[in-house]
Amino acid sequence: MSGNPESDDLFAMPGLRRSAPKAGFPVAEMFAQVAYEIVHDELMLDGVSRMNLATFCTTWIDDQARRLMNESLDKNIVDKDEYPQTAELEQRCVRMVADLWHSPDAMKTLGTSTTGSSEAAMLGGLAAKFRWRKRGGTGIPNFVCGPVQVCWEKFARYFDVEIRQIPLRGDKLTMHPDDVAAYCDENTIMVVPTFGQTFTGLFEDVAGISRALDELERETGLDIPIHVDAASGGFLAPFCAPEVVWDFRLPRVKSINASGHKTGLAPLGAGWAIWRTAADLPKELIFNVDYLGGSMATFNLNFSRPGGQVITQYYDFIRLGRTGYAQVQYEIYRAAQHLANGLTDTGLFEMIHDGDPNRGITAVSWKLKGERTFNLYDLSDKLRTRGWLIAAYPLPADRDDETIMRAVLRHGFTLDMADLLLADLMRCLKQLNAHPLTTSLTREEAGGFTHNATPAVPTEDAETHPVAAKGKK
Repeated sequence: MSGNPESDDLFAMPGLRRSAPKAGFPVAEMFAQVAYEIVHDELMLDGVSRMNLATFCTTWIDDQARRLMNESLDKNIVDKDEYPQTAELEQRCVRMVADLWHSPDAMKTLGTSTTGSSEAAMLGGLAAKFRWRKRGGTGIPNFVCGPVQVCWEKFARYFDVEIRQIPLRGDKLTMHPDDVAAYCDENTIMVVPTFGQTFTGLFEDVAGISRALDELERETGLDIPIHVDAASGGFLAPFCAPEVVWDFRLPRVKSINASGHKTGLAPLGAGWAIWRTAADLPKELIFNVDYLGGSMATFNLNFSRPGGQVITQYYDFIRLGRTGYAQVQYEIYRAAQHLANGLTDTGLFEMIHDGDPNRGITAVSWKLKGERTFNLYDLSDKLRTRGWLIAAYPLPADRDDETIMRAVLRHGFTLDMADLLLADLMRCLKQLNAHPLTTSLTREEAGGFTHNATPAVPTEDAETHPVAAKGKK
């Protein structure tokens, strides 16, 4: 075969004549455009992020946000002396979020950006543990919660705190205020309501839980604070359900975490932890870093972090403001309600969360009605053939014999996309009915990321704790 062996066509270059390096550090170098093409082509096997309705994270940002991210790739946000204006934008964001969540001292309270709400949640938990210890707490501290995202199970294990998860009972799908007191004692450092539950998208009743703890204090003298995990709800309710009281308007709420990179509309890698007042963040957690010839407080688990996400979050805040955020978030709720109506019209599904902004986040969750020739794992698997990733999974403890599906709708998901999803869903249902499966898929076979995880070394079930057992009677 004749021809120049050193063709300048990309796909005739030497680096593409062999498989990509997969084991051991490669010896030889290759042209940048070849290395790029290898990585680029392999990533085509990933799903389309905007069709991934299992994730809560931002999958669409505008061109200006992309430009700011690109311009900030080399900025370490912890280096506040070298990048003082990035530090200033972070502090502005803290004040804005504190104001949004009705801090009584929004201009002076303490807060920080994080890599996401998991880090922010752990900071809130650590602050509660340190406050409890300072009050004279001894023994093993504990916190009380309902069904939670796995970050709280990690917090419990990593920081030696007992997690007391209240099982679901009856027809309840969230932690109920009436159940909280039975799980609390003198070693309870906090109660953690989830404002935008991972499993269903529903809000837990923070105000009701606060009233239950008020009653507990009157009866026993136990003054137990609340940390709100508002990973998704923290940037929805202030704009679309302002009458729902869940934040610092409740004096018992001492700290809140949220994800900027979820409903805050920032790119991946942005979270926020805010304390009610500066006094609610123990000084033992604060370190000082150089800043313009002086020092600035820092209290993160990570020391080196990119600054672009915070810069872009500030851009979002000033570009949209309260009015713009409300308009954007209402449109996502509108699409969620349209999807819920379409699912209801099939007659096959019972809605758990229908996209009502007063009840939960911009999500829809549902379960099958009656006996069918297929299950929700089969439906989830069928939808994957058209590119849609929608999680199917069992409910938490004491309701784990029920399987549901949940679709999380985010910025960039339109009414037209909801129609496309409904059309594909109807095609899948038609195929499943026309060609009944001899054996349905199991959860393990179907796969799908449900924001949960199983520890490699099992921990004692919370229900075996004597206080928890007492609460079950």
